[in-house]
Amino acid sequence: MQQAPALFISHGPPAIALSDWPAARFLRQLGAVIGQPQAVLCVSAHWETVSPQFTDGSGGELIYDIGGPPSLFDWRYHPPAAEDWVRRLADALHQHRLPATFDPERGLDHGVWIPLRLIYPSAEIPVIQLSLQTDMQAAHHLAVGAALAPLRREGLLILGSGGSVHNLDEMAPGAETATPKPFALAFDAWLETVVAAGDLEALVDFRNQAPHAERSHPYPAEHFVPLLVAAGAAEGRPGELLHRSFLYGSLSMAAYRWA
Repeated sequence: MQQAPALFISHGPPAIALSDWPAARFLRQLGAVIGQPQAVLCVSAHWETVSPQFTDGSGGELIYDIGGPPSLFDWRYHPPAAEDWVRRLADALHQHRLPATFDPERGLDHGVWIPLRLIYPSAEIPVIQLSLQTDMQAAHHLAVGAALAPLRREGLLILGSGGSVHNLDEMAPGAETATPKPFALAFDAWLETVVAAGDLEALVDFRNQAPHAERSHPYPAEHFVPLLVAAGAAEGRPGELLHRSFLYGSLSMAAYRWA
């Protein structure tokens, strides 16, 4: 079986689902580029817990934690059950002395179902979501990714869903094609260099090493943390930039792959 990649995508605002933005076009063709995995583990910016939790793998109801076009509330995405994968994922964390539980009530939030509906619209692949712990050190999320890395060889796609640069306060309202702001360009360029070098130490220390880190990812940096899980799952390998575009001047929509 071919090893599934680790990915980080910038999911952007919910309206991406109905748009023709460059990032939307990229996501719509991504499934054909990377192929179909056996299952998807998605780490979204929009679920934070004290310790790692998984959805129960039952497919679950969607969480419409969105604004934007009313028609999005009519969207559905119901992947098949994946209870066996949840057990294997939890076991992988336990083997590395990382706590892991599951939430039987939790559905998939928009950081999961919107990009996956673009990437794999048929919803034929089991999907599990994993929570973030933004009150813990960045190295914790690298460790979570590293613990789950062996399951990539069994066909598990590890997908971080957040934003390469994510500053909502500095968005140019109504101007999707606004010129990217210098701080966003600088952080985005730094991130590409660090990912391409496989420099995990720099990623962990991004607050001190990256230009305009706080402006690019205001505390608690929940849109950056999913990238750390994906990079940890790469087991030290360098990553490659798959896509770059910007929205509203202060959102980078960059995406990365680790083979």
